[in-house]
Amino acid sequence: MPKIQQLSPSVVNKIAAGEVIERPASAVKELMENSLDAGATRVDVTIEHGGTELIRIADNGCGIAPEDMALTIASHATSKISSAEELFHVHTLGFRGEALASISEVSQFLLRSRPHDADCGSEMLVHGGNVQESQPCGCPPGTIIEIRNLFFNTPVRKKFLKTTQTEFGHISEAFTRIALAHPEVHFTLKHGARLVHDLPPSADLRERVRVFFGAEIADQLIDVESSNDQVTLRGFVGNPRFSRSNNRMQYLFLNGRYIKDRALQHALGEAYRGLLLHGRYPIAFLRMQMPPEMVDVNVHPTKLEVRFQDSGRIYSQLLGTLRQKFLASDLTSTYRPAEDGDAPASSGDPQSADALRQELVAWAKGAVPGSSSEAESRQSRQTDFDLDFRSDQRAPLQLTPINRSAVGAGSLPLPPIPSGLPRGTSQGQPLPADQQPPSWDETDSAEAIPSNGSATGSLHRAIQLHNRYLITETDEGMAVIDQHALHERILYEELREKALARRLEVQRLLVPETLNLSAQEFAAVEAATETLAQIGIEVEAFGGDTILIRSYPAILGRRKPVEIVREIVDQLLTEGKNLEKRDLLDELLHMMSCKAAIKAGDRLSREEIDALLDLRHLCQDAHHCPHGRPTSLLFTKEELDRRFQRT
Repeated sequence: MPKIQQLSPSVVNKIAAGEVIERPASAVKELMENSLDAGATRVDVTIEHGGTELIRIADNGCGIAPEDMALTIASHATSKISSAEELFHVHTLGFRGEALASISEVSQFLLRSRPHDADCGSEMLVHGGNVQESQPCGCPPGTIIEIRNLFFNTPVRKKFLKTTQTEFGHISEAFTRIALAHPEVHFTLKHGARLVHDLPPSADLRERVRVFFGAEIADQLIDVESSNDQVTLRGFVGNPRFSRSNNRMQYLFLNGRYIKDRALQHALGEAYRGLLLHGRYPIAFLRMQMPPEMVDVNVHPTKLEVRFQDSGRIYSQLLGTLRQKFLASDLTSTYRPAEDGDAPASSGDPQSADALRQELVAWAKGAVPGSSSEAESRQSRQTDFDLDFRSDQRAPLQLTPINRSAVGAGSLPLPPIPSGLPRGTSQGQPLPADQQPPSWDETDSAEAIPSNGSATGSLHRAIQLHNRYLITETDEGMAVIDQHALHERILYEELREKALARRLEVQRLLVPETLNLSAQEFAAVEAATETLAQIGIEVEAFGGDTILIRSYPAILGRRKPVEIVREIVDQLLTEGKNLEKRDLLDELLHMMSCKAAIKAGDRLSREEIDALLDLRHLCQDAHHCPHGRPTSLLFTKEELDRRFQRT
């Protein structure tokens, strides 16, 4: 049997280095945090060859006394805590006392420091854990640390490092996180002879965002702020027009510390539900402040992950704050040319107007520029789902009269619609000419669009283009509305309101229909029986893998019940495997609203256009369809004038 033995301090430090110092960026993060904990108002970072040859951090912090120099590289030696109880009241970014010990064990380490009240500084050199006695030296107040040849004595770790460009990319990201968390501090970053960033102190986080991510992102940020008891939330989130294919531009800061938290990232995603396309992630720069005793930061060696005392409340505050802000904001997409520097087409060119129309149609389809986790508390997430679109306490939206014949009796203060919506197609074929609803003609033009430019308060104020878009005048210019996307949003809000209240109109079958399923399909339906009942689909086992369909949503009355359930089964197998009940319900409501909404190609009468536009103003989120596509696109007067060379 192998003999148990005590590991040497050198081996212990190398093991710790593997946990804390994964790559040069890890060392940069630890040293910058130490500078901030020392009260520095300026931190200068110099890198050579991606940090493998040199990492130099200089600050103007409080400095280190000569008698404490040797303790800086001792394992678990720190001035930031003195007892276990203080682990639950941590006010600093670092507190373990292991970073310098780990770094000095795997590098050639030089430390120079001078307190502000000292006449001279001290210098100490450590070569792979071998310490040379500190000596007096001349240096400015503060601390300078140089790390050369990182991992020179741990070749296994060094061979896993990537290229110079990749390693510097990680360093730049670590620098960005800290600079965003502390805009009041002056930071600089150099790579070799190149000055990459010089960031003077700023009271506005938006200015730091502008430096790192450009004016287009910074100028479109939406500011958010809320205070709940002892928790304060401030910062910015991105306009839904700008999103990413991953969550790397979600910067969450807790008490000045960059963190990753799946629950908070999930809350962000929920706040943008219906505003972004599937697979897109929102942009966020959010700072939270709370008493240290409400959070445990001692759960991860690199302190990226934390544990909240009341994660459900934090989740609800973030989700509620963003939803309230979105409901109060105008998120209408505005047409922006791909390249503003492009010269407009000649007004003498007969194709110029047609080119503008083609651009208009393309953008109205949703080509918006820039379109490039799970929560810890299930009860909190269910509550937040119920609150998503109820936070402003508006009256429930009524189903559009376009679908009144499908959902039964209803009343709205709108013109009556004769016999429901005349669909523009029948089994994929155009309706006969004598069945088409009235079209727009010159006799309508005088009363079509109000002279005051308002989009409300007037009948017949829009025209239909290509049987798919509605064009209307606004105070800002001209709005192009996707009729399917808008109707889908209207139906979705109404269906969700009724589904949550358990009052969705249901069509019961006099003779139940049967549907044969595979074993996998039957299991999926059986697991989702309660959720299906909430949207009006009542099914029960009928022996083997066969089910009986006893009812279905009345809004889908024009479709065969078996077809409806078959599509839902397909949805369950593709979307339902990893979804919770509340997410699955939302996905099914998305599908129902999409199937029931008018389609591109459906010809609308003037009364139906009016009804659709009136209901648009009752929606709590009329800017996007449930799948995240914009429902309308605004062309400003200035943009139109520029395109027609009036400016």
